[in-house]
Amino acid sequence: LPVFKTLYLSLFKTNKMGQAKTFVGLGNYKELLQSSSFWNSLAVTLIFVVIVVAVSMILGLTTAVLCNKTFPGIRFFSTAYALPMAIASSSAAMIFKIMLHPSVGIINKIFIWNQRVSDPKCALICVAVLTAWLNSGINFLYFSAGLSNIDETIYERASVDGASSFQKFYRLTLPGLAPMMFYTLVVNIIQAFQSFGQVKILTQGGPGESTNLIRDSIYRDAFFNYRFGSAAAQYSGTFPDRAGTYSGNV
Repeated sequence: LPVFKTLYLSLFKTNKMGQAKTFVGLGNYKELLQSSSFWNSLAVTLIFVVIVVAVSMILGLTTAVLCNKTFPGIRFFSTAYALPMAIASSSAAMIFKIMLHPSVGIINKIFIWNQRVSDPKCALICVAVLTAWLNSGINFLYFSAGLSNIDETIYERASVDGASSFQKFYRLTLPGLAPMMFYTLVVNIIQAFQSFGQVKILTQGGPGESTNLIRDSIYRDAFFNYRFGSAAAQYSGTFPDRAGTYSGNV
């Protein structure tokens, strides 16, 4: 029902209460295709997703490999690497905003990197890195589970044959993790497309439209501009599998 309700709203102009009033057919979709802001949102979203997925998977895999061996303090490190999955995106965004503050931010002080989330050149990267870190915790758990299913004897045989650490990682670990990596890739892409809270708190889609992700565009179109028909068209066109979320919010 919510899916059909969203598709239904996308064919109408609505009032401020989100009620369908004027039938326009595919008019909302035609308007979107002619909107430079919509195409910019799609481009920004795709760049954001690529950065988030790549960085979060690399972080998750690296930390999982580091904790794959038993050593003193492994429980502490394992907990620290998995902790991001338990942190709310809104809380992390507030902390990250302070860390990037131009005068008191620890990142700018340590690295002498005078950048901030209000800079169009680095705003998207800042938000993407934060999101990647938040997603890295669950990736760590996925890859740790995958590594535990790889038979240790194959590493022993490789060592006897004189294989280096890199060769064992490239020839044994990565092929052994292939099914888990595919699953993790799909999950991370979905999570990246669903990102909203950190963008809302850190940049609100700005500066300009440098971080105007498609979900933020839908949110502003519906609940600030009261163009529920156009927002429904964006949602049903870009997130058909979760269209019910939009109509439920309406």
